[in-house]
Amino acid sequence: MKYNVIPLIPAYEPDEKLTKYVNELINAGFKKILIVNDGSSEKCSKYFKDLEEKQECIILKHDINRGKGQALKTGFKYYLENLSKEYDGIVTADSDGQHSVKDTINIGKIVEENKNEKALILGVRDFNKENVPFTSKYGNKLTKIIFKLLYGKTISDTQTGLRGFTNPYLEECINIAGDRYEYETNMLIYATRDNIKIIETTIDTIYIEENKSSHFNPIKDSLKIYKLLFMNFFKFSFSGLVSFAIDWILFVIFSSYIFTFLDGTELIMVSTIIARIISSVINFILNKNIVFKFKNKGNTKVVLIKYYILCIAQMIISGLLVSLITALLPISKDIIKIIVDLVLFFISYKIQSNVIFKK
Repeated sequence: MKYNVIPLIPAYEPDEKLTKYVNELINAGFKKILIVNDGSSEKCSKYFKDLEEKQECIILKHDINRGKGQALKTGFKYYLENLSKEYDGIVTADSDGQHSVKDTINIGKIVEENKNEKALILGVRDFNKENVPFTSKYGNKLTKIIFKLLYGKTISDTQTGLRGFTNPYLEECINIAGDRYEYETNMLIYATRDNIKIIETTIDTIYIEENKSSHFNPIKDSLKIYKLLFMNFFKFSFSGLVSFAIDWILFVIFSSYIFTFLDGTELIMVSTIIARIISSVINFILNKNIVFKFKNKGNTKVVLIKYYILCIAQMIISGLLVSLITALLPISKDIIKIIVDLVLFFISYKIQSNVIFKK
């Protein structure tokens, strides 16, 4: 049987497992296979030379190691320029023998079924099995939780290398940032925020010699991935701090010096409303253009309406809570406002990220 997708294998310092896997793919019926030599040493050249002799194999080469992300982009670019008119998409796989041929075939079939859509197919491993290394099991669980909290979507296996890409989605993957392992995480963020169809399918959980052949650095590469995951939240926090500082300063000025002729709830509500109107304009501009980089100008009015519905709701809730707590506890209204608005800040991030500024 012939499959209308192409396996893409980024390879750095491979061994005989690469040759074995490629031969199995050829025997299974794959017509073309892309392999990217990502700056491997001379001792590995025999494996690439053996594969080069096979008519099904196309070997692409980096003179130096540029990272898995760049290796994938090199393969994507070659495919889009030379093969995309003949095939429905790509299945990426690792070179260390951790992906079975039957799972590669299954991912390929799902690509073919969704060829006319922007779709990303993820091969999901079972991390509860006994053979899963500690760092892989708990690293994935932590990343899964963080991804859910920050982006509102559950991804069962955030670090899987066995993925399927339809042609319409591949055209966008070239411009996604990232050179090394963080590139695969960035794909998930992009797919989630851009409403790309994500399909998960179960695959075999294979770890050979405790994953010793992997070039993933548990500390260095994990830090890059977590930095990437939190980047939007960091920018949102900075934007929030700027607007929060403006909002709080204005609230203190209004409530302590300008609207002193009012008292009680009226003083707090009026001061909150005027301060929030000014700070919200600044916050909207920062979030739209810097944090979420929302470029769909046709939806600006709708986004603006949603944003101000959220602001009004926050404003009312903030004012009511500050008034209520001030009446119940002998604490300064200024301190209470800081605590209340910090809680509302985290809620606001989730709503803005997953509802308002979602592409």
